This record gives sequence, C-alpha cells and structure tokens, in this order.
Amino acid sequence: MNFLIGCAVWAYKGWVGELYPKGSKAAEFLPLYTQRFTTVEGNTTFYAVPNQETLVSWVSQMPPGFEFCPKLPRQLTHNGLLQPAIPGALKFLEQMRVLGQHLGPIFAQLPPSYEPAALEDLAAFLQAWPRNEAHLAVEVRHADWYKEPHASHLNALLEELGVGRVVLDTRPVYSGSASYKQQSVDSRKPQVPLQAVTTAPFSLVRFISHPDQPVNQPFMEEWVSLVDQWLRLGKRIYFFMHCPLEQYSPGNARHFHQLLEKGGVPVPPLPWNTIDQAPIQLSLF
Repeated sequence: MNFLIGCAVWAYKGWVGELYPKGSKAAEFLPLYTQRFTTVEGNTTFYAVPNQETLVSWVSQMPPGFEFCPKLPRQLTHNGLLQPAIPGALKFLEQMRVLGQHLGPIFAQLPPSYEPAALEDLAAFLQAWPRNEAHLAVEVRHADWYKEPHASHLNALLEELGVGRVVLDTRPVYSGSASYKQQSVDSRKPQVPLQAVTTAPFSLVRFISHPDQPVNQPFMEEWVSLVDQWLRLGKRIYFFMHCPLEQYSPGNARHFHQLLEKGGVPVPPLPWNTIDQAPIQLSLF
C-alpha cells in the first residue's frame, strides 16, 4: 500500500453527524477516523507532545497499516536556527518510537522567517537526524526557497540525504472568489508556487483545498496525473487534505480518491467506502 490519504486532524467535533455517526463522543473519534482514512497528519504534536500513556492509547486504536505522521514541535522549528534544536528533535523521535509500525514520516515545518541563507544550518540539522531509523521531511515557507538557485540547492541537499520535501499546494484557496480569499483563507498558508518534486522514496503532499469543489477540480485532476507518475516510479505517497473550513476536508479527500480510482491510478480502496452508513452532506459539491 504505497498511497495513504487523510486529513490534518481527527478530533474535529464538526464532523459528528457527517463523517462520524451522530452522538459520537470525543474518545471515539480516533478509531472512527481510522475506519475511514489510512493516515493522519500529526498536527497536534506541533503544539504539544503527548505523553507516553496517550501514545500507547493511540496505538491501541489504530488498525494495521494506518500511519501517523507527526510534525516536529514548534519550539524546535520556530525559534531561529535549527542546530540548537537537534537534541530536542532526537528526543522527540525517541518519544514517537512508541507508535511502532504506525509511525510514518516525521516532518519539520519551517517558518517564513527561515530563509535560504540558513542552508548550512539546515544541512547540519538533517545530517544529525538518524535517517535510517525514521523518515524525515521538510516544508519550507520563505518565498526564496521556491526561486533559483535556492530551490535547486535545497532539492539537491534533500535528495543527497534521502530527506523528503513536503509538497505544499495552496493554489486552490487562492483561486475562486475574492471575497472568500479575503475572509476565509488562513493567513498562515503561504501563497507559494507549486514545486511538485520528490527527493526521497516517499513524499508528503499537503493540499489546501477550497470549500467549493469545482474550484479544486482542475488542481485535483493535475494531482491525479502526478500521483500516478510517482506511484509507478515506486514512490510512497502520503496525501493530506486540508481546508480552511475544516468541515470540508473529509469530503474533498474522498472526492480526490474517487478521481484517482476513475483515472485508473493504482491506489488501495478507501476504508470509508466499506462503511454502510455513508454521510450525505460531505459528499455534496
């Protein structure tokens, strides 16, 4: 199973009655989520590292094949240079090992203030990571990382070390009506050009979708072709569906998976589709 798909979170109360059955309790969200998707972006670890008891509890609720992709805590990635954060990053990895077979790639989201002038600092951080023990991916947000020669320098470094480059696609939310862009787009989502590159045997894709499905359609169709190409090259893909209005994320993910299947892309069935109780509202576009 080289294609996994999911959302940024699982504990979203607004999904009760749609993604989750009516009356679902918070304690039931994780097992319900894992019955519908195959991976989740560990956005929660960006804000607080769960204790070992919590991690063990999560593991007990995850079926075989489900993977959790933790984000490095912001106190490690958002306080200037990365080299001083190496001990903390290694400690975080040790804590995450409790997830065992459910541990997917860990990723570092770097702030817009982290610019290409810090390339040597980034290289030192990546070289200190035990890459043979746990996959690591990096997401950059400073605009200059997307320009030459910085883009090529970054990609070459990541490829040399076998580190993934998180592919961030924010195009959908900066398309569509101007009123939506002004009112609803999360300002923390950078408006950067798509750089659909793979620098490792795996890739993390973060697709920031629009609430109106027709706006997403051309971008999703482009991704159908890219996912097909990467899978046929033997890449392992983790595809995370976001939306500034979180209630739309599951439906958008399901629609994208349907497009993959219709396009003949070799992806495994979506677990959600095996559940008799199919939510209605999330399927409407």
